[in-house]
Amino acid sequence: MGDPHPIVRPLELRFDHHHWRGHFAAMGCPCEVLLAVESEEAARRLLGIAAAEAWRIEQKYSRYRDDNIVRRINRAAGEWLTVDEETARLLDYADLCHRLSEGRFDITSGILRRVWRFRKDAAPPAPEAVEALLERVGWEQVEWRSPRLRLPEGMEIDLGGIGKEYAVDRVAGLLAGREAMGYVVNFGGDLAVRGLRSNREPWVVGIRNPRTPSAGPVATLRLTGAGLATSGDAERYLEFQGRRYAHILDPRTGWPVEEAPASVTVLADNCTEAGMLATFAMLHGAEAERFLEAQGLRHWVFRA
Repeated sequence: MGDPHPIVRPLELRFDHHHWRGHFAAMGCPCEVLLAVESEEAARRLLGIAAAEAWRIEQKYSRYRDDNIVRRINRAAGEWLTVDEETARLLDYADLCHRLSEGRFDITSGILRRVWRFRKDAAPPAPEAVEALLERVGWEQVEWRSPRLRLPEGMEIDLGGIGKEYAVDRVAGLLAGREAMGYVVNFGGDLAVRGLRSNREPWVVGIRNPRTPSAGPVATLRLTGAGLATSGDAERYLEFQGRRYAHILDPRTGWPVEEAPASVTVLADNCTEAGMLATFAMLHGAEAERFLEAQGLRHWVFRA
């Protein structure tokens, strides 16, 4: 049976120099697809494929819907639940991220948003409110035996920390081998680049300092195959009594990561890998630069 409330939103398409530029909204962010194709018909067809896949993933994994697999898991009340193959792969990946980050990355930490309100005029929660929720945070408490999962009653999962980068790579994979000579899939600044523009030149991507965006790019990349992702506090934070609280929370404490950078951008083979490493770096706080240097990938760290 199809979803009674499918996600469908407007698509915008225009020609821009040596490529077609398509726009739509998904996963709470602006989405852009650049396509090196000859005709408007081909560009519109590929844009439709990209949008449909982004909306499918949003529909399936958004924490804001009450009719998807995330809601089923979170309402299972401590019972075992068997998940589909795609969800199992994402949970395997989340489990890997938890282990590689030594517990810093945890898809059960989303419950902390109940007390944290990242608005500029908000105040941080009371320490006792954070402490009360910490008992319900910790992937190690979850029984995961793929494809079966048992989430302790009162706990929740949130795949938002990996969903957008996963969607970028999924869309990039669907576009591969079709009419486009090359393309860029850009969801809220996280992107995958493949091939060339119509003039047979690489795609050009700029890296900006989020604290001084009007100053222009601090680095300009010419790419034909890569993933790029950014993690930071440019959009979501609160300021209280002269202190800035970033939205990157340490699931082990329930509080924003101490001495975290303003943002981290990582260049990798694909968007999912870049996003994982950018997030891990933010979670390392003062050690972000050292962590990234050990990975051997190009990166940009900006601090206040």
